[in-house]
Amino acid sequence: MTPPPTTPGTPRDLVGIGIGPSNLSLAALAHPLTELDTAFYEQRPAFSWHPGLLLDGATIQVPFLADLVTLVDPTSRWSFLNHLKAHDRLFPFYFAERFHIQRTEYDAYCRWVAANLPALHFRHQVDAVRWNPERDVFEVDYTQLDADGEAEALGRTHTRNIVLGIGTEPYVPDPLKPLADAPGVPVLHAADYLDNRDSLLAAGHITVVGSGQSGAEIFLDLLRHRPAGRERLTWIGRTDAFAPMEYSKLGLEHFTPDYTRYFHALTEPVRDQLVAAQWQLHKGISADTLAAVHDELYRRTLHGGWPDTVLTPGVRVRTAGRLAATKVELHLEHIQQGTRTRLATDAVVLATGYRERPLDQLLAGLDPYLRRDSSDRPRIDEHYRLVLDPSVTGSIHVQNAERHTHGVGAPDLGLAAWRSATILNSVTGKETYPLPARTAFTTFGLTAGQVPAARRPHDNLTPLVEPR
Repeated sequence: MTPPPTTPGTPRDLVGIGIGPSNLSLAALAHPLTELDTAFYEQRPAFSWHPGLLLDGATIQVPFLADLVTLVDPTSRWSFLNHLKAHDRLFPFYFAERFHIQRTEYDAYCRWVAANLPALHFRHQVDAVRWNPERDVFEVDYTQLDADGEAEALGRTHTRNIVLGIGTEPYVPDPLKPLADAPGVPVLHAADYLDNRDSLLAAGHITVVGSGQSGAEIFLDLLRHRPAGRERLTWIGRTDAFAPMEYSKLGLEHFTPDYTRYFHALTEPVRDQLVAAQWQLHKGISADTLAAVHDELYRRTLHGGWPDTVLTPGVRVRTAGRLAATKVELHLEHIQQGTRTRLATDAVVLATGYRERPLDQLLAGLDPYLRRDSSDRPRIDEHYRLVLDPSVTGSIHVQNAERHTHGVGAPDLGLAAWRSATILNSVTGKETYPLPARTAFTTFGLTAGQVPAARRPHDNLTPLVEPR
């Protein structure tokens, strides 16, 4: 089927593709801007946020103030506090004294926002994006899906601006892809953990691969539900240690607009080095979760003996295969020792994280207009716009696809509202949402242009070399 021919008429001001927290934030902040005609498309039937990891008691790793809107507009009707008010839960929340809310509560809040914003269109799968140079608009083709996810109708809309918020997808390491893709093999990604939790708990021996927050939470959940002395759990990861996440107050300033501006101004090779080196800022484990794991293990030693668990960092999976009819064999290598071994297990949970969804297929029709860096990645300017050929008068912004240009804060929920406001200011061509010039006590660079003016009451830095 091909979309029916249409005439653009008056194009929309903005079309969002994907409805995760990032574009949901954008839609919430765009809602009161009556001068903007917006629409957001998502192929899923409704909003959901990592449903396989909504474990009891698991909290999000940013304060509740890092909701969809508050750090830009605390008076917004779409704030988390207003969500509580709408459900008569303000006083219980007040007495609970929680700064970090549970993951299930954040998901419920986002679903409440999504259910009440009129510009959201679920069951709409965007198929292609093109630039129409004759009319100076983007064409967005989509398929409307029925309740079973089957094609129901084709459509096309026209817009001056696009915001891509297609998010991330589960990452499965190459050695484990054949097993994870094969039907009936007990190898699954953490994204599917809750759907398979009962069958996992019934397995004899379970291996968790991945030394980040998800791996720790899943290991802890399995540990709490296995009998003492018969836990039969192994937890391995590539990092040198089951390391705590950097959570000092000055360390957290890497998740501020100040640091984002500084990072964007660095050269591409330096940015790439930093992204790799800063893993502990966003891939470590919360200190509370590490303490809970240790407490549970310690509790199981009270009557003598040790729990039947193995926790080994610094290990990578070289290869993997089936063993007999029901088991999986992992071929492991200790990175520091250079030693190798084999591990037979009945089930494997891959807490191996997420990767940005590639944009190439969706933007195939725009490839001649895209400008790329030396690693063939899209170039993205400071306003989150893809750098396009000057003949394209419209703009395509991205959300949570810009770590290579904007740093570790790209997927962070705490920067979602600020990024959305930056995009809306760019789209409207004015300061629709005033944004602060100063957001961190740390000065990240010596170059005056990288230090916001509001942060330089005293200019006491003397250049060693005069700029040419």
